[in-house]
Amino acid sequence: MMKKIRWGILGVAKIATEKVIPAMQKSDFMEVVAIGSRSLDKARGAAEALGIPAAHGSYEALLADSNVDAVYNPLPNHLHVSWTKLAALAGKHVLCEKPIALDAAGARSLVEARDRHGVLIQEAFMVRTHPQWLGARALVREGRIGELRAVQSSFSYFNDDPRNVRNVRDIGGGGIYDIGCYPVTTSRFLFEEEPTRVIALVERDPHFGTDRLASALLDFPRGQALFVCSTQLVPYQRTQIFGTRGRIEIEVPYNAPTDRPCRIFCDDGRDLIGSGVETVAYDTVDQYTVEAEAFSRAILERRPAPIPLEDAVANMTVIDALFRSAASGRWETP
Repeated sequence: MMKKIRWGILGVAKIATEKVIPAMQKSDFMEVVAIGSRSLDKARGAAEALGIPAAHGSYEALLADSNVDAVYNPLPNHLHVSWTKLAALAGKHVLCEKPIALDAAGARSLVEARDRHGVLIQEAFMVRTHPQWLGARALVREGRIGELRAVQSSFSYFNDDPRNVRNVRDIGGGGIYDIGCYPVTTSRFLFEEEPTRVIALVERDPHFGTDRLASALLDFPRGQALFVCSTQLVPYQRTQIFGTRGRIEIEVPYNAPTDRPCRIFCDDGRDLIGSGVETVAYDTVDQYTVEAEAFSRAILERRPAPIPLEDAVANMTVIDALFRSAASGRWETP
């Protein structure tokens, strides 16, 4: 019988109970064996609803569970570093939600924890293992659009609930941490290099103090990436990848659908009405299954994590610079 990685879940966050746990349960390479919450009743309720064998009334108890090989950490942003370190100390591999830290220094401390305890730690950017993003990068690499020169992204939703963790500044709320991190990581993924300087413009909510609208420009050696993200705009997301001879459009770049194929559009630029557009469809997948399965297989096969933790450090370095730029009004160097 194939060995499976046994997962424990830190907390009962919505993303865990509605998306990640059901996705993990689809795979032959892993099983969710335990869930922990600060409330035993909440843990038991989630365990019963999702068919999870064990429920723990504290995060400490989950980490002490000898049946758990790996931990998924979807806690609020300010708890990512501390509980990921405690999980590593307990000998558990960790898949931690983005942003993995609130700054690059926190991310670097996780590299030290990974090396000290001999576990795998990865930031949970599910887009980085999705077939549509791998496919888009392959088209860029093979020169389908000529030389890559620009990446343009939009990502927004509307949420003005003061009780929602995304709107609480002190625990890492705000749009850049929550969704701006996606165009940062995907532009780095496509250019396959780091930006040399960045500049950002941020508007903050007058009540929450969180960044509710942000625009940013990342200057790469080979081109530029620009994005707009907002927590208080109409829900929308799209990515455009521009080259010297063509363009790639990713229809639903970040919250890829699980009920139908994903589509990207390759335009040879022959006219402005799309006569030269070819649609490339990718088989229907659950990107959370793909992400967790890749991580689980790396554990089973004793390989490095699919997305190196050092990449998370580099991503946080750029985000740090964006916040510095928003405060200074100048270009900042990551």
